[in-house]
Amino acid sequence: LFSNSVVYAADAFNPESQWMFGDWNGQRTELQKKGYDFSFGYTGEMATLLDAKKSSDHGTEYADQFALGAHLDLEKIAGWKDTEAQITVTQRNGRNLSNTYEALAGHLSSVQEVWGRGQTWRLTDFWIKKQFLDQKLDVKVGRFGEGEDFNSFDCDFQNLALCGSQVGDWVGDQWYNWPVSQWAARVKYNIRPDLFAQVGVYEYNPENLERGKGWNLSTDGSHGAIIPAEVVWSPKLGTVKLPGEYRVGYYYSTADANVINSPVNEKDHHQGGWVVAKQQLTAHKDDASRGLSGFVNLTMHDSDTNNVSNMQNVGLVYKGAFDTRPKDEIAIGIGRISINDDVNDAKIANGTVDARGLQSEEYDAEIYYGFHAANWLTIRPNVQYVRHVGAYKNGENAWIGGIKFNTAF
Repeated sequence: LFSNSVVYAADAFNPESQWMFGDWNGQRTELQKKGYDFSFGYTGEMATLLDAKKSSDHGTEYADQFALGAHLDLEKIAGWKDTEAQITVTQRNGRNLSNTYEALAGHLSSVQEVWGRGQTWRLTDFWIKKQFLDQKLDVKVGRFGEGEDFNSFDCDFQNLALCGSQVGDWVGDQWYNWPVSQWAARVKYNIRPDLFAQVGVYEYNPENLERGKGWNLSTDGSHGAIIPAEVVWSPKLGTVKLPGEYRVGYYYSTADANVINSPVNEKDHHQGGWVVAKQQLTAHKDDASRGLSGFVNLTMHDSDTNNVSNMQNVGLVYKGAFDTRPKDEIAIGIGRISINDDVNDAKIANGTVDARGLQSEEYDAEIYYGFHAANWLTIRPNVQYVRHVGAYKNGENAWIGGIKFNTAF
């Protein structure tokens, strides 16, 4: 807070501070004013198998992530007009319930989205961005993941099918979401304040997934590139200016991928598209910081090379339902993951159909309550339900209890 040039420095553990450890006696805010914005975040997720239709499994797993970052305003620091940079380092730890218990064997999604891509240290962001033409043209180059800019979506749910860029979840053999980075370039043009178009080129290098190559800067091992394009509209509707975001995009990979049901090991290329819509629908007593919002995610993928043909998720989030808890939120969502028919055809042709039968759709649902304990801590207890684990028609159905919390140190 600033008043008459006097800085109020929040103490450590002050619930009104954006940081758990406070403002470092005002030094943190002073550094921000000079162009240096440091961050240290922690996400922890616990999941417990509550009940399953066919299995007597019960167990609990915990996974977490540390993220250390620095955002640099290079116009303030070095006089480089309309230029900024980002460095982020992440570390993941723990185990995922979806991988350790028989009841969830073959789970397409994950009940702990923070787990994955190697439990190791990674250089997740290392990029510089500059704007041209009175800030209409925006160019970003360096190391980062596709989901930071394309097919982007919030990650408040704990179930992966309701969290983050969904293309990266179902084309994950080539499209790498956070925390993996690769050499990349993204060009965005702001057509008007609420509308922009963008295109990107992202190196496809499977070596970046290796546990010992979280800091890999080499292009050795590259096999092509993922090229996404997207149009994004961000309107503010009605008299209270309710915010929304609508994304339509397409991706193409220049890298070879196996044709699923080919007897001669044919190669083709991944491609597909997406539609993402988020819209605040109501304001709570004319307060636009509170109210009901809805979201829809749709992704479509080519049937020749991709195991998942399409996915959809839909949900509602209500922020500030109670006057005594104006920053808390209640959310519910459900996702459907559909397996490509060619996968079943290939199993039948190869005689590899198992006792679970053929694959069709997996459904993942979650409801959570987001308790805003402080500006630096949100705790989200949740209940998840997975129907037809692994998309097997005769597959398991399971209930999971979880707790997700996000902290900014």
